[in-house]
Amino acid sequence: MNNQQEISTLNDLLHITNDRIEGFEKVEGKVWEMYPDVKDEYDHMISQSKIMKNELINLITEKQGAPEDSPSIAGAVHRTWIDIKNSFTMGNLVESTLENVVFGEKAAIEAYQNALDTGYLSEKTTAIVSEQLRNLKSSYRQFKKIEEYKKKE
Repeated sequence: MNNQQEISTLNDLLHITNDRIEGFEKVEGKVWEMYPDVKDEYDHMISQSKIMKNELINLITEKQGAPEDSPSIAGAVHRTWIDIKNSFTMGNLVESTLENVVFGEKAAIEAYQNALDTGYLSEKTTAIVSEQLRNLKSSYRQFKKIEEYKKKE
């Protein structure tokens, strides 16, 4: 196992986690007025993401790596695309926003699973990343249910 490969993999996850935080914070105010019942879960996801971020930074620094504590370029492009899409969405902005959350969570799950599948992670790192993946899957399921519920309204 190469230490640099592990650090690189962790930095990729850090970028994704930062994308997740920025994406969540960008949604603030768009959904809450119509569906305040969703806000508590969303706030939990933001808090959870910040904890995940700190765990990743700690793992990187323990490996003598430099945390690349910024969002990814792909994430920035995706958020810009969402902004453009939402500016033309006269219909159900809430539904569109929930779809974007579900899409983002699914992408994060895939990235985390890919990181675990590389074999580049140490035993300690694998345990932490696996726990973070479980949290991502849980939030994905919750928001998928909310998205489906809102579509039925």
